[in-house]
Amino acid sequence: MVDTGSELKVLISRRRIAAVVKRLAEEIRGDYTGLNPLVVGILKGSFVFLADLVRAVNMPLQVDFVKLTSYGDSTQSSGRITVLLDLNCQLAGRHVLVVEDIVDSGLTTAFLCDYLRQKGPASVKLCAFTSKPSRRKVDIRIDYLGLEVPDKFLVGYGLDCAERYRYLPDLCELKEK
Repeated sequence: MVDTGSELKVLISRRRIAAVVKRLAEEIRGDYTGLNPLVVGILKGSFVFLADLVRAVNMPLQVDFVKLTSYGDSTQSSGRITVLLDLNCQLAGRHVLVVEDIVDSGLTTAFLCDYLRQKGPASVKLCAFTSKPSRRKVDIRIDYLGLEVPDKFLVGYGLDCAERYRYLPDLCELKEK
């Protein structure tokens, strides 16, 4: 590990992550069979989870990405959401599944779901690998939830701190020394 100012503690192992992804994929496949859903990944954090999830779902679907930010280089959300990259496809009449790495305050996810609903899809549902309900600032429905996690700053499995730690195969708590 390059960063000597922090230490990592594994909270969710790669084996447990794989089991969670398998469970979610089975639920999603059961609900979306024959619908060719549009799966929308939120960059950058969701890309690892999304890749594992769409392979496990193993059915026809389309993938697109949006990039939003509210953190910058901080470990706390600023609450201001900025769209850095928008979708490249039409949503009207489509079944849309938003894939998120973590729902924390809920502000970014609620913003995106509302934004997508304005484009006339047949449905918008949310799949989140993790959720921190203790940090919620807005009420948001998570249709497919992997795990609830404690109010810790998490990295690994796509989650980062200032662009570090995404590569870790486990979900870890980042502790300042």
